[in-house]
Amino acid sequence: MNIRYGTPDEIPALLDFWVLAAEGTDRRDSPDKVAALLERDPQALLVAEIDGETVGTLIAGWDGWRAHLYRLAVHPGHRRKGIGSRLIKAAEERFARFGAFRADAMVLHDNDLARHAWKAAGYAVQPEWGRWVKPLAP
Repeated sequence: MNIRYGTPDEIPALLDFWVLAAEGTDRRDSPDKVAALLERDPQALLVAEIDGETVGTLIAGWDGWRAHLYRLAVHPGHRRKGIGSRLIKAAEERFARFGAFRADAMVLHDNDLARHAWKAAGYAVQPEWGRWVKPLAP
């Protein structure tokens, strides 16, 4: 397995991959938003592949202050093979180079598969904090 950075030319394929492999995918994903991510931080999107086939992704976003993890997705036919763990480790190594002292992961409450993967990687729910959101007009 190889882990590399995602590229702008593969954005349509990655959007399709997330529909297949990511639970609770934001239905407002768009090529423009992924392109903006890659333009701002070309190393934020980690892609795991086997024999040239995308089998996993993880967005490892660094805003200059905090380390955020999104879109951990593993192809259903390749789950339970350590791909998610390898992606998380690669993200943590990326964050360590920036001097980050903590990373947070966005995980849906009812996504048991993801919760297991994050727990196995040493992450835990932080009960004293909650995520507050406000939809913004398009």
